[in-house]
Amino acid sequence: MATLAAVVGLTLALRAGAAPACAAAARPGSALPAAGALLAPPAAGTLHKGKATFYDSKGAGGNCSYPAAPADRLYVALGPSEYADGAACGGYLDVTGPKGNVRVMVMDQCPECPPGHLDLSKEAFARIADPVQGVVGVSYRLVGDPPLAGPLAFRIKEGASQWWFAVLVANHGNPLRSVEVRQGSSGAWRAANRESYNYWLIASGAGPGPYQIRVTDTRGHRVTATGVRMTPGQVQRSTVRMYGAASAKSTTPSRSPSASPKPSASPTSRP
Repeated sequence: MATLAAVVGLTLALRAGAAPACAAAARPGSALPAAGALLAPPAAGTLHKGKATFYDSKGAGGNCSYPAAPADRLYVALGPSEYADGAACGGYLDVTGPKGNVRVMVMDQCPECPPGHLDLSKEAFARIADPVQGVVGVSYRLVGDPPLAGPLAFRIKEGASQWWFAVLVANHGNPLRSVEVRQGSSGAWRAANRESYNYWLIASGAGPGPYQIRVTDTRGHRVTATGVRMTPGQVQRSTVRMYGAASAKSTTPSRSPSASPKPSASPTSRP
């Protein structure tokens, strides 16, 4: 009877169709990379070929800890090898399909997607193909120095303190290589470690602040924001851009408790 109940329950769940395959957590046998496998975002300047499907994040910001999808809803989830433990977060891909081109921001992970499988937002997919097709062949490349949405923004994670530091960096355009933090203007620089949900952590803390935060991207751009404060849950906007005009040292960021981007308190897991 227990076996029969389990079968009936599974049948009802399948009929309910509550979520697409890529919206579930990874399962044994899925396309998670093998131990020791190389994890890296799509290489800049290289044309990659693969396939695309689509999903709807329902407005959520995905595994990169953004609180919401981009306003234009043009985003993509990558498989584990290309998501690369969060290294691809915030970068942009140009994707070409049968119908045209679209530029999408990396904001999510698709645990079951192998390399070359892009899980696009439904809006992005509609730009390159007829959604009725469901899956199409595509080519894509990482965009170098895409137009920036604005100056760098920072968000200290809920639960952070002078003894445990965690910060999200937004509006950087290219994927990030490193984030360094120091107390005041004369302390030693300390390297933060990127977590798979896109926060940069210093487990032993960085002091009470305010901080200077030095950000370096994968194309070698390096800028420093000053005056970042220990105000968990608040978005702090700097005046410095990662590249282009005003890319230098910024003044004290302005703060807004409700402005986007305001990442979620804990990472999500989807594909």
